[in-house]
Amino acid sequence: MKKISILFASTFLIATGFAQTPTVKVNSHPKDHLVVQVSSDNWLNAPDSISGHIKNSSRGANIYLMFEKPFESNNKLSVAFGGGIGTSNIFFNNMNVNVIGTNSTLNFAALDTTNRFNKYKLTTCFLEAPVEFRYSSNPNNISKSFKFAIGAKIGTLVSAHTKGKTLENANNQTIQQYTEKTSSKSYFNSTKLAASARVGYGNFSVFCNYSLTPVFKDNVATDMKLIQIGLTLSGL
Repeated sequence: MKKISILFASTFLIATGFAQTPTVKVNSHPKDHLVVQVSSDNWLNAPDSISGHIKNSSRGANIYLMFEKPFESNNKLSVAFGGGIGTSNIFFNNMNVNVIGTNSTLNFAALDTTNRFNKYKLTTCFLEAPVEFRYSSNPNNISKSFKFAIGAKIGTLVSAHTKGKTLENANNQTIQQYTEKTSSKSYFNSTKLAASARVGYGNFSVFCNYSLTPVFKDNVATDMKLIQIGLTLSGL
Protein backbone atom coordinates (compact mmCIF):
# COMPACT_ATOMS: atom_id res chain seq x y z
CA MET A 1 0.00 0.00 0.00
CA LYS A 2 2.84 2.33 0.85
CA LYS A 3 4.54 1.67 -2.50
CA ILE A 4 1.29 2.38 -4.34
CA SER A 5 0.89 5.70 -2.50
CA ILE A 6 4.46 6.77 -3.41
CA LEU A 7 3.94 5.83 -7.07
CA PHE A 8 0.66 7.75 -7.17
CA ALA A 9 2.25 10.84 -5.60
CA SER A 10 5.17 10.79 -8.05
CA THR A 11 2.81 10.48 -11.00
CA PHE A 12 0.72 13.37 -9.71
CA LEU A 13 3.76 15.65 -9.26
CA ILE A 14 5.06 14.95 -12.77
CA ALA A 15 1.61 15.47 -14.34
CA THR A 16 1.04 18.78 -12.57
CA GLY A 17 4.53 20.08 -13.37
CA PHE A 18 5.84 20.19 -9.82
CA ALA A 19 8.37 17.54 -10.70
CA GLN A 20 10.07 17.16 -14.09
CA THR A 21 12.06 14.38 -15.58
CA PRO A 22 15.61 15.54 -16.40
CA THR A 23 16.35 16.32 -20.03
CA VAL A 24 19.59 15.28 -21.66
CA LYS A 25 21.04 17.63 -24.22
CA VAL A 26 22.29 15.64 -27.19
CA ASN A 27 24.70 17.20 -29.66
CA SER A 28 23.94 15.52 -32.96
CA HIS A 29 26.74 17.36 -34.77
CA PRO A 30 28.54 14.58 -36.71
CA LYS A 31 32.27 14.37 -36.15
CA ASP A 32 33.30 13.02 -39.55
CA HIS A 33 32.31 13.75 -43.14
CA LEU A 34 32.92 12.32 -46.58
CA VAL A 35 33.74 15.22 -48.90
CA VAL A 36 33.25 14.70 -52.64
CA GLN A 37 34.14 17.43 -55.15
CA VAL A 38 33.82 17.81 -58.93
CA SER A 39 35.43 20.79 -60.62
CA SER A 40 36.20 22.75 -63.74
CA ASP A 41 40.01 22.99 -63.99
CA ASN A 42 42.42 25.41 -65.61
CA TRP A 43 46.05 26.51 -65.46
CA LEU A 44 46.59 30.13 -64.49
CA ASN A 45 49.44 32.07 -66.08
CA ALA A 46 49.65 29.70 -69.04
CA PRO A 47 51.17 31.35 -72.16
CA ASP A 48 48.93 31.81 -75.18
CA SER A 49 50.74 29.00 -76.98
CA ILE A 50 49.38 26.59 -74.34
CA SER A 51 46.17 28.21 -73.06
CA GLY A 52 44.85 28.42 -76.62
CA HIS A 53 44.88 24.62 -76.77
CA ILE A 54 43.32 23.93 -73.33
CA LYS A 55 39.69 22.86 -73.59
CA ASN A 56 36.92 24.27 -71.41
CA SER A 57 35.93 20.69 -70.61
CA SER A 58 39.02 20.22 -68.39
CA ARG A 59 37.86 18.85 -65.05
CA GLY A 60 38.87 17.32 -61.75
CA ALA A 61 37.54 15.19 -58.90
CA ASN A 62 38.54 15.09 -55.23
CA ILE A 63 37.42 12.85 -52.37
CA TYR A 64 38.38 13.20 -48.70
CA LEU A 65 37.42 11.75 -45.34
CA MET A 66 37.38 14.62 -42.83
CA PHE A 67 37.32 14.45 -39.04
CA GLU A 68 35.88 17.44 -37.22
CA LYS A 69 36.38 18.92 -33.76
CA PRO A 70 33.88 21.66 -32.75
CA PHE A 71 35.10 24.46 -30.48
CA GLU A 72 33.90 23.97 -26.91
CA SER A 73 33.16 27.67 -26.54
CA ASN A 74 31.06 27.82 -29.73
CA ASN A 75 29.99 24.65 -31.56
CA LYS A 76 29.15 26.69 -34.68
CA LEU A 77 32.90 26.90 -35.21
CA SER A 78 35.12 23.90 -35.78
CA VAL A 79 38.40 22.70 -37.21
CA ALA A 80 38.62 19.66 -39.48
CA PHE A 81 41.42 17.59 -40.94
CA GLY A 82 41.64 14.44 -43.00
CA GLY A 83 43.06 12.76 -46.07
CA GLY A 84 42.14 11.67 -49.56
CA ILE A 85 42.84 11.89 -53.28
CA GLY A 86 42.84 14.94 -55.55
CA THR A 87 42.87 14.59 -59.35
CA SER A 88 43.00 16.98 -62.29
CA ASN A 89 42.43 16.33 -66.01
CA ILE A 90 43.56 19.05 -68.43
CA PHE A 91 42.20 18.36 -71.91
CA PHE A 92 44.03 19.69 -74.97
CA ASN A 93 43.00 20.38 -78.54
CA ASN A 94 45.65 19.69 -81.21
CA MET A 95 48.53 19.50 -78.74
CA ASN A 96 50.98 16.89 -77.43
CA VAL A 97 52.68 17.10 -74.01
CA ASN A 98 55.85 15.01 -74.02
CA VAL A 99 56.04 14.00 -70.35
CA ILE A 100 58.47 11.17 -71.16
CA GLY A 101 60.93 13.48 -72.91
CA THR A 102 64.59 13.74 -71.95
CA ASN A 103 65.06 17.48 -72.51
CA SER A 104 65.54 19.83 -69.57
CA THR A 105 62.29 21.61 -70.53
CA LEU A 106 58.87 20.08 -71.13
CA ASN A 107 57.82 20.12 -74.77
CA PHE A 108 54.27 21.33 -75.54
CA ALA A 109 53.90 20.67 -79.28
CA ALA A 110 51.08 22.31 -81.24
CA LEU A 111 49.73 19.89 -83.87
CA ASP A 112 47.44 22.07 -85.95
CA THR A 113 48.84 20.88 -89.31
CA THR A 114 49.83 17.30 -88.59
CA ASN A 115 48.46 14.08 -87.12
CA ARG A 116 47.01 14.33 -83.59
CA PHE A 117 44.64 12.59 -81.21
CA ASN A 118 40.94 13.39 -81.24
CA LYS A 119 40.91 13.30 -77.42
CA TYR A 120 44.02 14.13 -75.41
CA LYS A 121 44.48 14.87 -71.71
CA LEU A 122 47.11 15.30 -69.01
CA THR A 123 46.14 13.79 -65.66
CA THR A 124 47.74 14.32 -62.25
CA CYS A 125 46.82 12.53 -59.03
CA PHE A 126 47.86 13.65 -55.54
CA LEU A 127 47.53 12.08 -52.12
CA GLU A 128 46.32 15.10 -50.10
CA ALA A 129 45.84 16.13 -46.47
CA PRO A 130 43.32 19.01 -46.11
CA VAL A 131 42.79 21.20 -43.04
CA GLU A 132 39.76 23.50 -42.70
CA PHE A 133 38.39 26.14 -40.34
CA ARG A 134 34.59 25.84 -40.52
CA TYR A 135 31.44 27.76 -39.62
CA SER A 136 27.93 26.27 -39.54
CA SER A 137 24.86 28.34 -38.67
CA ASN A 138 23.00 25.27 -37.37
CA PRO A 139 25.51 22.55 -36.44
CA ASN A 140 22.85 20.20 -35.04
CA ASN A 141 20.88 20.18 -38.30
CA ILE A 142 23.42 20.37 -41.10
CA SER A 143 20.81 19.71 -43.79
CA LYS A 144 19.32 23.13 -42.99
CA SER A 145 22.48 25.05 -42.24
CA PHE A 146 24.43 27.80 -43.96
CA LYS A 147 28.11 26.85 -43.98
CA PHE A 148 31.48 28.33 -44.81
CA ALA A 149 35.00 26.89 -44.72
CA ILE A 150 38.51 28.09 -45.49
CA GLY A 151 41.64 26.03 -45.35
CA ALA A 152 44.69 24.56 -47.03
CA LYS A 153 45.79 21.27 -48.55
CA ILE A 154 49.21 19.71 -48.82
CA GLY A 155 49.73 16.85 -51.23
CA THR A 156 52.31 14.51 -52.68
CA LEU A 157 52.26 13.45 -56.33
CA VAL A 158 51.15 9.86 -56.91
CA SER A 159 51.05 9.79 -60.72
CA ALA A 160 51.16 11.95 -63.85
CA HIS A 161 50.30 10.73 -67.33
CA THR A 162 48.93 11.69 -70.72
CA LYS A 163 46.30 9.74 -72.64
CA GLY A 164 45.38 10.12 -76.30
CA LYS A 165 42.51 8.43 -78.13
CA THR A 166 41.81 8.03 -81.87
CA LEU A 167 44.61 9.26 -84.13
CA GLU A 168 43.44 11.76 -86.80
CA ASN A 169 45.05 13.74 -89.60
CA ALA A 170 44.97 17.51 -90.01
CA ASN A 171 41.57 17.23 -91.73
CA ASN A 172 40.03 15.47 -88.69
CA GLN A 173 39.85 12.16 -90.54
CA THR A 174 40.44 9.02 -88.47
CA ILE A 175 43.72 7.26 -89.19
CA GLN A 176 43.65 4.63 -86.46
CA GLN A 177 41.44 3.76 -83.50
CA TYR A 178 43.70 3.18 -80.49
CA THR A 179 44.69 4.64 -77.11
CA GLU A 180 48.19 5.80 -76.22
CA LYS A 181 49.23 6.42 -72.61
CA THR A 182 52.55 7.84 -71.41
CA SER A 183 53.47 8.21 -67.76
CA SER A 184 56.26 10.06 -65.94
CA LYS A 185 56.53 12.35 -62.90
CA SER A 186 59.96 13.76 -63.77
CA TYR A 187 58.76 17.21 -64.93
CA PHE A 188 56.18 17.74 -62.17
CA ASN A 189 56.37 19.24 -58.71
CA SER A 190 56.14 16.33 -56.30
CA THR A 191 54.58 18.52 -53.57
CA LYS A 192 51.44 20.64 -53.88
CA LEU A 193 50.24 23.32 -51.47
CA ALA A 194 46.83 24.81 -52.16
CA ALA A 195 44.43 27.27 -50.51
CA SER A 196 40.76 26.31 -50.39
CA ALA A 197 37.41 27.94 -49.68
CA ARG A 198 33.80 26.84 -49.95
CA VAL A 199 30.36 28.21 -49.10
CA GLY A 200 26.93 26.61 -49.31
CA TYR A 201 23.70 25.46 -47.69
CA GLY A 202 22.78 21.99 -46.54
CA ASN A 203 24.84 19.22 -48.08
CA PHE A 204 25.94 21.22 -51.13
CA SER A 205 28.45 24.02 -51.56
CA VAL A 206 30.57 25.71 -54.20
CA PHE A 207 34.32 25.63 -53.75
CA CYS A 208 37.57 26.99 -55.09
CA ASN A 209 41.02 25.40 -54.77
CA TYR A 210 44.01 27.52 -55.78
CA SER A 211 47.44 25.90 -55.99
CA LEU A 212 50.14 28.03 -54.36
CA THR A 213 52.84 25.86 -55.93
CA PRO A 214 53.33 25.56 -59.71
CA VAL A 215 52.32 22.45 -61.61
CA PHE A 216 55.84 21.92 -62.97
CA LYS A 217 59.33 22.11 -61.50
CA ASP A 218 61.41 25.29 -61.82
CA ASN A 219 62.76 26.01 -65.31
CA VAL A 220 60.79 23.10 -66.80
CA ALA A 221 57.83 25.16 -68.03
CA THR A 222 56.06 28.46 -67.38
CA ASP A 223 55.06 29.02 -63.74
CA MET A 224 51.50 27.72 -64.23
CA LYS A 225 49.22 27.05 -61.25
CA LEU A 226 46.13 24.89 -61.04
CA ILE A 227 42.75 26.40 -60.11
CA GLN A 228 39.65 24.29 -59.50
CA ILE A 229 36.12 25.71 -59.20
CA GLY A 230 33.19 23.40 -58.67
CA LEU A 231 30.61 21.72 -56.43
CA THR A 232 31.03 19.88 -53.14
CA LEU A 233 28.77 17.23 -51.63
CA SER A 234 29.38 16.90 -47.91
CA GLY A 235 27.82 17.03 -44.46
CA LEU A 236 29.65 20.32 -43.95
